[in-house]
Amino acid sequence: MIIITIVPIYWMIVVSARSRVELFDAPTLLIKSFYAPNYIKPLTDPVFQRYLINSLIIATSNALLVTILAMLATYALSRWRLPGADNIFFWTITQRMAPPAAFVLPMFLIYTRVFKIGDWTMFDTQFGLILLYCVFNLPFAVWLMKGIMDGVPIELDEAAFVDGANRWTVLTRVVAPLVAPGLAITFILSWIFAWNEYLFAANLTSVNARTITTGLAAFVSVTGTNWGEMAAVATMAILPALIFLVFVQRYIVTGLTFGAVKE
Repeated sequence: MIIITIVPIYWMIVVSARSRVELFDAPTLLIKSFYAPNYIKPLTDPVFQRYLINSLIIATSNALLVTILAMLATYALSRWRLPGADNIFFWTITQRMAPPAAFVLPMFLIYTRVFKIGDWTMFDTQFGLILLYCVFNLPFAVWLMKGIMDGVPIELDEAAFVDGANRWTVLTRVVAPLVAPGLAITFILSWIFAWNEYLFAANLTSVNARTITTGLAAFVSVTGTNWGEMAAVATMAILPALIFLVFVQRYIVTGLTFGAVKE
């Protein structure tokens, strides 16, 4: 299974290292040379630089917003007996059940017709994509954080109240440090989902808010496909996520298993 997963990625790297002439030569899995222009041209292109910056801003802002909202929501669901809490939790996760394609046309109309102030609309804006990704990432984050938040004993809250702490202090000084691994994995997965998303970024942006994933389509034209540069940009697109995961991988297993066992 690891080989099946890695071979396409390795083949993408191989293609990114070849010139157009070499791409139509006999296929081989070996990287005999490195054709630097495939990487240099996109990196020096202001358009693709903007795509990369947009992706970083949108993915990071969305992950941060989703993590904060998920912590607040799951703390409320965990600590208070809210009317219909179970139904609220189930309804939240059902937002992930509908296919994303079903939302494209409604969201396009909302962004271009409803959320409109003068000439300004939410179409083709970073803010629009950040909020839209919350629709899909927040339910998953709430589902992930609920068990983690339940794993923190309520007696810790009560002890802090006895010492004079208010609700906000308890949440930020007592609960948040204890669920930090869960917050980390929530942020990581939300960031990756937002970074990799293509459907909405392709249909709800045109120029200003385009992301790096949508930039791959620019290499397909009526005259042909520039496979080398496309593979190079695809390789560069996975590098930030890969580097990000390398530094925070120790939180992944801890976050996913936190709260799984209760005493």
